[in-house]
Amino acid sequence: MGATAAAAIRRGRKFGQVLQGAREVFLRDGFEGASVDDIARAAGVSKATLYAYFPDKKILFFEVVRTECQRQAELAVDRIDEAAPPEKVLKTVAWRFVPFVLSDFARRIFRICLAEADRFPELGRVFYESGPALGHAHLATYLRAAAARGELRIEDFDLAAAQFSELCKAHVWTRSAFGVQTEFSQDELTRVIDGAVGTFLARYGV
Repeated sequence: MGATAAAAIRRGRKFGQVLQGAREVFLRDGFEGASVDDIARAAGVSKATLYAYFPDKKILFFEVVRTECQRQAELAVDRIDEAAPPEKVLKTVAWRFVPFVLSDFARRIFRICLAEADRFPELGRVFYESGPALGHAHLATYLRAAAARGELRIEDFDLAAAQFSELCKAHVWTRSAFGVQTEFSQDELTRVIDGAVGTFLARYGV
């Protein structure tokens, strides 16, 4: 979200209430289908209160996406023990990343951004910068530290981080995104995550 959009947001006592109501309506109706009346009703506030916090629906959508993605990224980072062996760290990261990208929230937001890509390309950019790009940066930072300790052999850290993310989505992401399969068992996720970590370490492990 740009500095102008961020500056337009006014925080207050009912800020979180408005965000929760907006999250519910956006996920249910999409960006275009979500009306300010419905968001205000779901949040239990007046339209005047909603506009006092968020003068524009796009800014409200940006903040819903940013808040959820940042929360997920912080949860993932908090669980990383950088002193642990790479296999353990990568599995921890994957077990935070994979369930999130397969979540109802991520799947619906992705579809909204894709549907609005031509008219509002900034929606997709905000989602990417708040979610995938943030996680990518955190992972690349860890990989640099692990390589410096001699635990991994990597030259292009950004590429390696992107490759690990893609390995973690193998088999499950496209099936989820297209609605072919929306629920995955623990065994299915274990298969994908163990395969991703094993493949990654086969390429970059020492």
